[in-house]
Amino acid sequence: MPPAATLKPTPSADAAPRPVLGLREAVALIVGVVIGAGVFKAPALVAAMAGNTAWMFGAWILGGIVSLVGALCYAELTSAYAHAGGDYHFLHRAFGRSVAFLFGWARFSVITTGSIALLAFVFGDYMNQAVALDLLGAGSGSVIYAISVILLLTWANLRHIRTGMATQTLFTVLEVSGLLMIVAAAVYIALLGGAGQTQAVPAATASVPSASAFGLAMVFVLLTYGGWNEAAYISAEMKGGSRSMTKALVLSILVITALYLLVVWAYWQGLGLKGMAGSEAIAADLMRKAFGSVGEKVISVMVAVSALTSINATMIVGARTSYAMGRDWPILRWLGVWDATRGTPTNAMYIQSAAALLLVLVGAQIGGGFKAMVEFTAPVFWGFFLLTGVSLFVLRWREPEAPRPFKAPLYPLLPLLFCASCAYMLWSSLSYVYDQSLGGINAAWIGVLVMASGLGLLLLMRRLAPPAARVSVSSSISLSSSEEQP
Repeated sequence: MPPAATLKPTPSADAAPRPVLGLREAVALIVGVVIGAGVFKAPALVAAMAGNTAWMFGAWILGGIVSLVGALCYAELTSAYAHAGGDYHFLHRAFGRSVAFLFGWARFSVITTGSIALLAFVFGDYMNQAVALDLLGAGSGSVIYAISVILLLTWANLRHIRTGMATQTLFTVLEVSGLLMIVAAAVYIALLGGAGQTQAVPAATASVPSASAFGLAMVFVLLTYGGWNEAAYISAEMKGGSRSMTKALVLSILVITALYLLVVWAYWQGLGLKGMAGSEAIAADLMRKAFGSVGEKVISVMVAVSALTSINATMIVGARTSYAMGRDWPILRWLGVWDATRGTPTNAMYIQSAAALLLVLVGAQIGGGFKAMVEFTAPVFWGFFLLTGVSLFVLRWREPEAPRPFKAPLYPLLPLLFCASCAYMLWSSLSYVYDQSLGGINAAWIGVLVMASGLGLLLLMRRLAPPAARVSVSSSISLSSSEEQP
């Protein structure tokens, strides 16, 4: 038998997250989650709805401000309640573990796994355009790419948290470089004298947008900014505690806002407002104008890398919700296993990837994989996002003495603004899915069925676990800096 000193730790229900991530890794994660395929599509829709240049840029600036307000609210929650469960833990403390379980179930069954699947389809669609892989017939290449990327990134993240974060940093650098390439294309066009902003814009197009049109534009803007809240899931693994988490959130939002404004400027500079509003593939149109057919291939790879970046980041943070559920519910104890050697919730990562693969196969069978995955995720996401915002008020009232190294400024104004934005997005997303269907069933009803199944599962677990065994351990794994030291 080898000496005790050489034995390696194994995955254990007693192991817990440790502070191993720095500011750079956190920013790479947040930027990677937020900047997805939306920046290659949404600017065209926003340009058409905004109606003139000032309102278009104003929409993107406002989106950055709203995101920053939300980030400041999350900075308070993560500084006071650092935990690998993120939103799950905040909801648990504010509303009890039944509400937290429903969130965890929705996140597992719809939000996280659905996001991984739809991003895998985006990756597959664009990579198949660049390098066709239709080995099993027309269109099969997208599915092959989607399955392959989920398996590959699962392997990378199971090796070690540092492997997953190194991969994330690399992808984020490539993604940002791709966005800067779009800016460079616009500058190149301007130097050649082909700038698009000099095109005449009809007076009707340049008019002030209606409240409904601008509101719909903001829906797409905020969807493109969405995802920064995922930083909450690594709050217990951040070096430097609450101060580093606050810096990561604020810095990430500032970087993302600056990048979005640069990219929107590039589209406007190269295509003009009218060209933007009439474009079906705005990034491809700009790159084609600058570099010809080569530009089209380049944009396919850029979108694929962007999707890849978001998939990896979503995998890292998504599994931590299931881990928190496993720590909270004895019947799900196997999900609450943390591999101290690799710094990752191994079982939660396995089950998350398996569910995402299943959704890819379902989406491929139904057809229109991306559309099928995205239609029913938004209402569930914004509903629980709103509850998390409300939890800030509840926790200030219930736990006024809890240490809060950072407090949301201008309380209660900024948190109220954040909650109002979430409520508006919830209403807008419900309006959107009303006319959408999946397999002949209205998408809104699919969300209802998913939540109903969560309620059924909750009741079943309560019956299987006697009251005496229902001991919440959430607070016991809310990690402080002193507890994290070896």
